[in-house]
Amino acid sequence: MRALYLVSVWLHVLAMAIWLGGIVFLGLVLMPALRRPEHREVSASLVDRIGARFRVVAWGSLGLLVLTGGLNLMARDFEWADWGTPFGRALGVKLLLFVGIVILSALHDFVIGPRATALRRQDPDSEEARRLWRRAGLLGRVNLILALAVVALGVMLARGGL
Repeated sequence: MRALYLVSVWLHVLAMAIWLGGIVFLGLVLMPALRRPEHREVSASLVDRIGARFRVVAWGSLGLLVLTGGLNLMARDFEWADWGTPFGRALGVKLLLFVGIVILSALHDFVIGPRATALRRQDPDSEEARRLWRRAGLLGRVNLILALAVVALGVMLARGGL
């Protein structure tokens, strides 16, 4: 049972690293590079293709985080009575933030992002395309901040720093 728990924790950390690393790459590397004037004509197409590929990886990672998170709690014998403890309260905040991440990710990936990209392909100078592009970027940045908070809470939970 200990080996299964260790594999589950390893997969949990790996899924988080893949998901968070992808968000950091997109926000700090790809999007700033695509803002350069010489990339203007290809930016919408690249964001669409890279976004579609990363969406599969990201949602797979989020699903793996749910699965392994549940397994990790079962392996630690977490019970309903534990919600009143410092561990349980920190876990509750972590899970609430995670739900927020999932909601914002769905809004970004399936509503605002695709609309922004489609409008940007049609008319990159339209006010609506710019507005949606900025909103998609804001959602991505908020998700990054929430993810960093979730990671901090995960470290505190794992290392007993509560």
